[in-house]
Amino acid sequence: MPIAGLRTALGVLLILGASAFAEPSSSTPASRLTASELVKYLGLDGHVEGGFFRRTYASDYTLLTVDDGERLSMSSIFYLLAAESPIGHFHLNRSDIVHYFHLGDPITYHLLHPTGELETTVMGSDVRNGQVLQLTVPGGVWKASEIPSDGAHGFGLISEAVTPGFEYDDMTLGYKDLLMARFPQHQALVKRLSHARSPNP
Repeated sequence: MPIAGLRTALGVLLILGASAFAEPSSSTPASRLTASELVKYLGLDGHVEGGFFRRTYASDYTLLTVDDGERLSMSSIFYLLAAESPIGHFHLNRSDIVHYFHLGDPITYHLLHPTGELETTVMGSDVRNGQVLQLTVPGGVWKASEIPSDGAHGFGLISEAVTPGFEYDDMTLGYKDLLMARFPQHQALVKRLSHARSPNP
């Protein structure tokens, strides 16, 4: 086959291959995944922070840590925010957590650093407009997340990976009274994205 013809054939194959992985068009909304389908097919349960999750991986290897002795070297979860539970309320983790965006609406992360600095990052597939596919939240930083109320999908799905492997003792929930006292300059955000009140007033 002549070179020009070969190039044309390859171009057609590339276009057909790309279209096979394209998202369904807006003219066929019934073919779109729903949040309830993701909860069902991924086997997700409600999370204490808000949203839905399932642990997908826990390493067979352990690490010897200075403070806690032996710990799993790594663990990972699916995490879903949906219209039924659109907020991941403020909480603090001891370890760094890496987040990976999968699909759905963009997820906005609000990070409150120990210095009082507020950092906002949007995870999503629109990298041209500054959305990110991967986000690392350092240990010791307060984190909250939310999806838009008018999103086209009604959900946002990510994975999280943490090392050493996650333990609930490593997490501190952010209650309004605690965070408003610590970050008075961010009271409006704290009121909206924190748990109602501390169980030990």
